[in-house]
Amino acid sequence: MSLLSYLAVAGAVVLAAAGFHYLVHRGLAPRRLVGTGTPAVLGLVYREVRIATANGLRLHGWFVPGTGAPPVPAVVLLHGWGGSAETLLPLAPSLSQAGFAVLLFDARCHGRSDEDSFASMPRFAEDLEHALDWLRQQAEVDPRRIAVVGHSVGGAAALLAASRRADVAAVVSIAAFSHPRDMMRRLLASQHIPYWPLGWYILRYVQHVIGHRFDAIAPLTTIRQIRCPTLLVHGADDRTVPVAEAHTIYAARGAAPVQLKIIPGSHDDYGDVAREAPLLAAFLRDSFASRQGDI
Repeated sequence: MSLLSYLAVAGAVVLAAAGFHYLVHRGLAPRRLVGTGTPAVLGLVYREVRIATANGLRLHGWFVPGTGAPPVPAVVLLHGWGGSAETLLPLAPSLSQAGFAVLLFDARCHGRSDEDSFASMPRFAEDLEHALDWLRQQAEVDPRRIAVVGHSVGGAAALLAASRRADVAAVVSIAAFSHPRDMMRRLLASQHIPYWPLGWYILRYVQHVIGHRFDAIAPLTTIRQIRCPTLLVHGADDRTVPVAEAHTIYAARGAAPVQLKIIPGSHDDYGDVAREAPLLAAFLRDSFASRQGDI
């Protein structure tokens, strides 16, 4: 083969790989949904905030102040893939009535937050950690009593963030998958993409792009590293993330203080989750009390 022919073949391979990678990025990118609701729709007083995160970007959020005498405990709510701060709004009234300040925010590439090169579960966790840092700086918030509540990818991110921080008072993870590999394999199968060789390559490529091995960030791994009270909540009729995955995470907890609650509903049925909001508030109240007296 002549040098010219070799360069032509090499160039074609490079272009094909670049095109394939572009399709992977595009196919896995979340849809950006910007809703019209705000906490005011639920009768909550709030202020709109912008929170600095990685890469010089900013997150859009709503901060609902606590109703008690400061400093008050606080809860951060993090939506799932393709969601926004509005997704978990149904939980806010019960948490506010319990006396907690509530922060809801959009992860990067979601809602009204800034766009980035890509979104990922570790970036959700990164954004969550910046939200926690922002809350700790608010004069009316007790920095020793801040909890996180996440849904789906946000739930897995909540477990990841809590596994590497000692200042999280409690975690509620709703409908989290047990391992990113299994979640992605289900997604690829739903798109009729064969695992070998395309799916196998996509999974390796995604790990390269996000800069993390799936095994290291999987809830199966992070659950064992959490030391604060943790509640796993999962819908019995979840078809996106089967309820068996919640049992798998729970079984992997080791010595971590983890509880499991199976509730009626599917993956995206927030009405059922909202009906369980008093249970979540009670769990958080008990967790906060263990940090600093009874609230």
